Amino acid sequence: MVCHYLVKGRVQGVGFRWFVHREAAALELNGWVRNTEDGHVEVLATGDAESLEELKQALRRGSRGSRVDAVLFHELDEKEGEGLGPFQIEGAW
Repeated sequence: MVCHYLVKGRVQGVGFRWFVHREAAALELNGWVRNTEDGHVEVLATGDAESLEELKQALRRGSRGSRVDAVLFHELDEKEGEGLGPFQIEGAW
């Protein structure tokens, strides 16, 4: 299963990407997390349905210091997950 999430709220500059990375890695998901230019955080993850649901709940909960206003979610075609490796943060220094 492959899912795309867009997290809106105060999610940049508060360690949110690192929080997502830790949660996704613990769930043994593949994929990535990155900031968007308009202040949101985007996540692409692949794994089993139960783990992806747990990730979605974690995204809604958010990290300490963040404020999650909305989590937009949609399932993608399985081919979108081809080539995704261990979960990583894109754009991190």
